[in-house]
Amino acid sequence: MGTRRHKLVEDDPLTRAMAPPSNETQQQREMRIRAEQEAKRVSDFIDEELSRQRMADKKGPKPIKILLLGKSTTLKNLQLMHSPKTFRAEKAYWRSIIQLNVVQSIHAILDVISRAHAVSHPSTSYSSSSQCSSGHVSHGSSSSRPPSGHKDYPPLTADHLKLKKRLAPLIQVEVALLRKILPPSQLASADDSSLHEVCINSNSGWKGAFSKIVGNGDNRKSCDTADMINWSDPDDPGVVMQACAEDMKRLWADPIIKRLMEVEKMRPEEMAGFFLDDLDRVTSRQYVPSDDDVLRARIKTVGVSEHCFTVRSGPLGSSMSHDWRVFDVGGQRSLVSAWVPYFDDMNAIIFLAPISCFDQVLQEDPSVNRLADSFLLWKTIVSHPLLKKAYLILFLNKCDILRAKLESGIRLGNYITSYGNRPNDFESASIYLKKKFAALMREHANDRPFYCHFTSVTDTKSTALILQNVQDAVVHDNLKRSALVG
Repeated sequence: MGTRRHKLVEDDPLTRAMAPPSNETQQQREMRIRAEQEAKRVSDFIDEELSRQRMADKKGPKPIKILLLGKSTTLKNLQLMHSPKTFRAEKAYWRSIIQLNVVQSIHAILDVISRAHAVSHPSTSYSSSSQCSSGHVSHGSSSSRPPSGHKDYPPLTADHLKLKKRLAPLIQVEVALLRKILPPSQLASADDSSLHEVCINSNSGWKGAFSKIVGNGDNRKSCDTADMINWSDPDDPGVVMQACAEDMKRLWADPIIKRLMEVEKMRPEEMAGFFLDDLDRVTSRQYVPSDDDVLRARIKTVGVSEHCFTVRSGPLGSSMSHDWRVFDVGGQRSLVSAWVPYFDDMNAIIFLAPISCFDQVLQEDPSVNRLADSFLLWKTIVSHPLLKKAYLILFLNKCDILRAKLESGIRLGNYITSYGNRPNDFESASIYLKKKFAALMREHANDRPFYCHFTSVTDTKSTALILQNVQDAVVHDNLKRSALVG
């Protein structure tokens, strides 16, 4: 029996895999044992830390849990308010994101030029004219096939085509930046069309990849941002961007190009990650992003990321503080089901509805209006049984862009039919939209208060003040539930 058990152990695949090599030397054996001891030491340390954290959670006050639904600058504002050193230590990473935002904005304009040129020169092969040069990353399906229908494009000149050709080096800048940002597996499987909308998994450690490239592996949080950028790197994207700066400014300021974008209903200035009005500054060779630049930078993420903050409350100088855990989840419609596991035991939900997108549709479902989708998502949130006790805060976001659209003559009533013939001004539109969200709250969660704030992309000071007020209200509500205040 004992012999049979010994034979079974020898035949076990795991046992065979972990067994030392039969020809192992004494030196190799000593190295292997040291490595195993070190691995066990690290494993034991991690187990002790996890156990210590569990005990601390049981003994101390429960952290305040906040679920952030919808991508915006809100999380960055919270980081700036409560973890400013970490926020500013990451500016080297965001420098590359801003550079990517710039080159992708320029490439989107160049794609429009290609389509317009193909319409005016139908005998020219569209596939060749739609690319700046070999290897151009396409910016949407419309640039990968001949245009359908007829649009009244303004006539382009030879100078426009020369300008487009001179901007071709930005192609390689985009590719180099994508290599920094995307994990190798994602980059290898990506094709031209999928690179148009770069999507990073929150848990992929993409910022760590930046530190290896920019900071030579030194990930010191306390160092100055400028120290983390290798200014002497000949492959730094800033070199090419500075060389192309004048041509980029010329492209963005050209009146015919402006008219071309109007025909295409293309408004880059309304999108997050817009820096074409700041080309003088962001294309500087020694460019380091400001706080405001980081808040405006755009990189789409998927997955759930957890961020911990120590939030001080009470009067100025008070030592009272609370641990906050902010869970930032993907805002895409297709990821709504991924939110639900995080609903239980939440103290507050911050729901962000971009009200400027009334004339846009969902990327994943072009039949659905984006603002109408926000109404449906809000209804789902306020009526969900797991959120009956959660403090609900609504941010009606991108008010500055809504105001600009309405002032330009775009009518809200043409897209939201229930708005009818009401005045097409910001005050009337914002009040109407607030009432729409409030009505859904009353209908599906009648016994709960309605907290609504108007926020803007560029007004970071007001947003920080709103977050401070929300923070105080959430802390007070948490203390009230704990019977610590009346």
